[in-house]
Amino acid sequence: MTDTYERVLLDAALRDPRVLVLTAENRAAIRGLPDRLGPRFLDTGITEQTMIGMAAGLALRGRIPVVHALATFLTMRAFEFIRTDVGIPGLPVKLVGAVPGVLSEANGPTHQALEDVALMRGIPSMRVFCPADLADLLAGLPAVLADPAPWYVRYCDRAPVAEHQPFHVGRAEVFRAGARDDVALLVAGALFTEAWQAADRLRADGHTVRLINLRTLEPADAGAILDAARRSALVVTIEDHFARGGLRSVVVETLFAAGVLAPLLSISCGERWFTPALLPDVLADAGFTADAIAARVRAALTHRIPVPAYA
Repeated sequence: MTDTYERVLLDAALRDPRVLVLTAENRAAIRGLPDRLGPRFLDTGITEQTMIGMAAGLALRGRIPVVHALATFLTMRAFEFIRTDVGIPGLPVKLVGAVPGVLSEANGPTHQALEDVALMRGIPSMRVFCPADLADLLAGLPAVLADPAPWYVRYCDRAPVAEHQPFHVGRAEVFRAGARDDVALLVAGALFTEAWQAADRLRADGHTVRLINLRTLEPADAGAILDAARRSALVVTIEDHFARGGLRSVVVETLFAAGVLAPLLSISCGERWFTPALLPDVLADAGFTADAIAARVRAALTHRIPVPAYA
């Protein structure tokens, strides 16, 4: 892959002078932009609240601010500012949260964003994009920048394991869906890699597997969720987020609103933070490896563990 997040963002800024880049001393993915954008690149230092207030003011003046900070501090330390200054007026501020979920790796609970999606989904006008990998992020970025709504983006630069479909806001990617499947794996974010590999393992066992990359959780693809529930013997949600407020909640809310019952297995961080380590060890400890996911699905399919039915 020759494109990078920095390159795509720079191209967007060069095409549209309204695009400004802000950061709260988080330059890992955008180190080359200050020299290229000059006064259109603003680093406020470790002052997330100030950065959001500044972004809101710039948006009121017709700009499109793209702000960057660690996901934990962006969504939690500055939450009131995001809700009040950006969410209530529905300003086109784009919030990019770095190292969310398991991508925080060796950082402890203070730096682990496992409730960020829940917080951002709680703001009525906020849209939420959870890219599966770098290719997915780059595919969705132009649409996020063009949309007049505020967005929260869970930054993910993992190497892609699949060729992604064209990006459309509110439309999921569906891979290898049949008329009737043994299991539907629904994933949003960085665990797409492990979900893809788990699907291959389950198919090797002879199971038919529908894999869905939700991409945007606000708005979510209700049609894809309902179709999966109606055409699969088991629905599985996979996310590096607490069990409440993220993908699992989106699926349950969608099924309940439509009056659809489906067996649901939730694979998530549950209600605990993960043990800090390098990413492979984090995935192993948290039960997020492809082998661990496949094993839990096999057990559910053979009724070795109870799977509750959710509306």
